[in-house]
Amino acid sequence: MPYLLMLRRWWAVGFVLLVSGCAGPPALRNLLGPPPTPHAAYARGLRQAHLDKTALGAAWTQAADRALFPNPPSDTLSVSLPVAETGFFQPERPSAAAWRYSVREGETIEVTLAAVTAPNARIFVEVFALPLDSADRRASDGPRPLAWADTTSLSFRYTAEDDARHLLRVQPELLTAGSYTLKVRRVPSLGVFPVKGKSDAAVGSFWGAERDAGARRHEGLDIFAASGTPVVAATAGVVTRVGETPRGGRVVWVADLAQNQHHYYAHLSQQLVQPGQQVQAGDTLGLVGNTGNAITTPPHLHFGIYRGGRGAVDPWPFIRRADAVPPDPAPGLAPGTWSSVKKGGTISANTATAAHFTAKRKEKNAPKPNGMALAAGLPVQIQGRAATGAYLITLPTGETTYVAADALEKASSTALRAIRNPAVATDAVLRTAPSSVALAVAALPSNSRAVVLGQTNGWTLIRLVNTQIGWVPSEWVG
Repeated sequence: MPYLLMLRRWWAVGFVLLVSGCAGPPALRNLLGPPPTPHAAYARGLRQAHLDKTALGAAWTQAADRALFPNPPSDTLSVSLPVAETGFFQPERPSAAAWRYSVREGETIEVTLAAVTAPNARIFVEVFALPLDSADRRASDGPRPLAWADTTSLSFRYTAEDDARHLLRVQPELLTAGSYTLKVRRVPSLGVFPVKGKSDAAVGSFWGAERDAGARRHEGLDIFAASGTPVVAATAGVVTRVGETPRGGRVVWVADLAQNQHHYYAHLSQQLVQPGQQVQAGDTLGLVGNTGNAITTPPHLHFGIYRGGRGAVDPWPFIRRADAVPPDPAPGLAPGTWSSVKKGGTISANTATAAHFTAKRKEKNAPKPNGMALAAGLPVQIQGRAATGAYLITLPTGETTYVAADALEKASSTALRAIRNPAVATDAVLRTAPSSVALAVAALPSNSRAVVLGQTNGWTLIRLVNTQIGWVPSEWVG
């Protein structure tokens, strides 16, 4: 570890000098286009210093790329919101965690990351948009950055502009050790529900419902409430129209200039604003009624949203109640420890964690489980735990997946086995993965004895008496 600390200081000093020296004047930066994300700027600094050619630098870059372009696709996890998970970082094994989830146009996504790391350690949290036709394969144009954390906070919100799938990537800078708790949930993008004292539970007719014997579709939501209940502005804006139509009855239109959209309030019994009037979120616009073609129905507000260049859109994601803040995952096997798949045949990853993959309400582009068969006795490393109770594990191949807690057991072998050194002394090392090109964890002393934790594909995971853990070829184990 002293070597790692020394190396980290060297990288940090060199990188700071590099970034400060290559930033360039503001005019030049403006000519070069929008500034890169913090992660992209850090990666560029590594390349300019040729640190991406080192073993650790190359591993960091590969981990970042694999999170965006997993191969196979199961390496990046599909989940349904809300999500709460714990995880950890290993300084000797650069990694990047990533999750995919579906979003609806108009809903706001809240991302919160609480990390326990060394002071001033940088963690990059980013969200990317994925093309719908290439959600599970490399797209020609690649994922598009949408939002990211700044340097002072690891929490942020962003609003979805389309029905789509997004990818969230979390990666620390090189040589960072620590743990984190990630929470992601949906909240409404409009700050106030448009009928005072009501919630989305009062919606009785949804977007797309048939109207006029199927001749047209409902372009909004009907929110039922007693006649005379105040109808309020869902956000700040300017009243653009107050009038009466055969279909909508008494109506009010409000321009939400910040979001380039108009809000439509219909079937009012009274209108209490004037055209050109500026309103704040929560200001009363009128009263619930059943004017227009709603004269034969119970009193309700027809609420619609019309977006610039798109026309009417489904208001539900804009006003649905916020997801409850998910609880912290329960304690369990410590992140970073090695475990193994229980005996008794293979198990299928992800099948026992349906809460992650099935939304309570059917949504477009809903993620599907990406299960895989795991052989009994396979050694796996605990990466974290979800609020659902499932463990997030890393397989010897480097892939990540979920398994139910009762599918794992602690690696409990205590018998010491003799470890034979290879003929070439320079090959006598423990490696971070079962591969001859994986990073070396530590040198393997002559005449070593170790506990065998598991085996796969000609490699054996061992723990030396000094607690070092790593992989060696199975032929070395006596």
